[in-house]
Amino acid sequence: MAIIYNQNKKTFSLHTAKTTYQMKIGNLDYVNHLYYGASIRDEDLSYLIKRYDRGFSGNPYDSLKERTFSLDAQPQEFTTQQQGDFRINSIEVENWDGSFSFDGRYRSHRIRKGPFTLSGLPTAFATDQDTVDTLELVIEDSITKVQVTLLYSVFEEADIIMRAVRVHNGGKETIRLKRIMSFNMDYMNGQNLDLISLPGRYGQERQVERQPLTHHVHKIRSGRGISSHQQNPFIALVERTANEDYGACYGFALMYSGSFLAEAELDQYDQARLVMGINDRLFSYAVDPGEDFDTPAVLMTYTHKGITRMSRNYHDFFRDNLNDSRFIKDVRRPVLLNTWEAAFFDFDDVKLVEIAKAAKKIGVEMIVMDDGWFGRRNDDNSSLGDWYVNKDKIRCGLNDLVRQINDLGLKFGIWFEPEMVSEDSDLFRSHPDWAMEIPGRHAVRSRNQLVLDMSRREVQDYLIERINSILDSANIYYVKWDINRAITDLWSNSLDSEHQGEVSHRYVLGLYRVMDGIIKTHPDIMFEGCAGGGGRFDPAMLTYFVQYWSSDNTKPLDNLKLHYGSSFLYPVCSMGAHVSEASPMVPLETKAAIAMCGTFGYELDATKLNEKEITACRKMSERYHEYYDLNFFGDYYRLADPFEQVNLVAWETVAKDKSEALITVITVNLTVNGPQEYIMCKGLDAKTIYRVEGYDSDLEASGMALMHAGIPIPREIPEYTAFQYHLKAIG
Repeated sequence: MAIIYNQNKKTFSLHTAKTTYQMKIGNLDYVNHLYYGASIRDEDLSYLIKRYDRGFSGNPYDSLKERTFSLDAQPQEFTTQQQGDFRINSIEVENWDGSFSFDGRYRSHRIRKGPFTLSGLPTAFATDQDTVDTLELVIEDSITKVQVTLLYSVFEEADIIMRAVRVHNGGKETIRLKRIMSFNMDYMNGQNLDLISLPGRYGQERQVERQPLTHHVHKIRSGRGISSHQQNPFIALVERTANEDYGACYGFALMYSGSFLAEAELDQYDQARLVMGINDRLFSYAVDPGEDFDTPAVLMTYTHKGITRMSRNYHDFFRDNLNDSRFIKDVRRPVLLNTWEAAFFDFDDVKLVEIAKAAKKIGVEMIVMDDGWFGRRNDDNSSLGDWYVNKDKIRCGLNDLVRQINDLGLKFGIWFEPEMVSEDSDLFRSHPDWAMEIPGRHAVRSRNQLVLDMSRREVQDYLIERINSILDSANIYYVKWDINRAITDLWSNSLDSEHQGEVSHRYVLGLYRVMDGIIKTHPDIMFEGCAGGGGRFDPAMLTYFVQYWSSDNTKPLDNLKLHYGSSFLYPVCSMGAHVSEASPMVPLETKAAIAMCGTFGYELDATKLNEKEITACRKMSERYHEYYDLNFFGDYYRLADPFEQVNLVAWETVAKDKSEALITVITVNLTVNGPQEYIMCKGLDAKTIYRVEGYDSDLEASGMALMHAGIPIPREIPEYTAFQYHLKAIG
């Protein structure tokens, strides 16, 4: 059993392969958090909690004047409200009488097989239900009858615990949730923790920041209606001395694609608290008697073996337990060329076929028709929402165009932006009330488009019908699903004034329903997500999309940082990355090596390549397939930090059985007559002899030597040169 309840000690112990998480029904039936760390036995760790008289920290009334017991200093599994705990909280509920109070105490629990599921929200799955145990632990306010069920699913072999919260209104009057977090995590000893997050901006997504946890409230949030370019719904708390290879690391990834919030606080007693969930800004959700409200799931992991191991836990889990599409493991993803940078809006069916013929010469296996094929779309001012083929551009019809592409031996892909509407569109003229626009105010435009009200059932049904109609009309192999603006003007014409605080979350639920009705009903189509690049690259999206476009910025040197930051959470096989015409001073071979730290493809006009470039690109496409399994399924190692002042940026993927590895090195800051540079390998078998293919002379060395002595990198070479060394076990 991965979950053990000790009835005598009233402890719950959740065991993964290498970790233990423990809590206890404590004094006055409050549920105390005791431990999360390396595996231990099922002993009662409540001795770790020490109680003192804490001045200005209140005591529950029924503690019988025991001044040493205060929730302001107790490590809790989920917080109360207005019960003497002044730290950041997990829940804020407005009761029917206008009071803000929740006194949650243990009521019951159940342990069962299989992971939990949530209403309208994505969760991780198990290929074998018997390998996952779930704990449902109910705490209740005895006055209001509001129940909170704490959900824990233990993926034992993956070292992952999935958590969420379900609120049930057991009272007789409507309550309003003003704040509801997906989990609460308390640390009794938090003064030596650093906080790692992945901030950024458009074109520079998922950069890396690490800062000490201080006596403040640290907020990581998006209020943009999407998980955003500016922040990612991931946070890690790590020991101050932790690095890639050793040290305690706690990772938390929220499975949610809307506005989110993570808060971390080091309190007055050097205890730390972390909460994460739906952003409570502009949020107020009514829960009627007998109804439930589910929060998004959080995926958490722990390791004492450093940041690399934390990342690997997520990489393996994301590949195995988020998306069961055949394109994850069973079908190799083709080398694609997206037509955007080749044609923008200026194309027709004849031009697309010519691009396809040229693309085939460089090893491309799929052509993706980007924006401009629908309605009367010749620029970004019109036609979003009119998902009908533009017959002035695709004169032969979509089905015949796809047939022509297929006859060339290529697959066909297509672009959509389902969530947006143009004011100059038939859809807007027919249904102006379907756009988000606050009555009496002009809506905020972005990229000359408005946001469809995805909370409305009729909007969802329209999109499901229209897009499915296009997908079913031709032999479409791939879809790029885009969104090109953040969400403003939160208002739904289908809700009264009392429920407008629900719009942002209802939008996300509506989006998931639309994707269920399109993506899940087309298992033979490969779907890639995009949000002006990586503006909604999150774990929930990866339950629908096998890969996500990492950034609209295709400059290869910028992508060194972008891929580095993304790899803290996301596996290589999920990161869309292409070779483009950006940064002409960077050799094609270097661009390709960097794009192979992702799913690989092209963003260029293949009709304008010369013979030398065609040959180079064809070799790059072949190399992508040569190392496909290693890159997509191997263990990933960050060998050099591009955010530091380094001369080389490097990374490595190692086969699970350690039989081979691929090391990629990019020179970024070489100086004349500089020092000899070495790359230290990681993850190899120490006793195995490896042949280093791609090195300038025959090199055979043990894994021990390659990891501790390293590989010397040639000097006096041009900047932005790429080296790729293939290590093959020979004995």
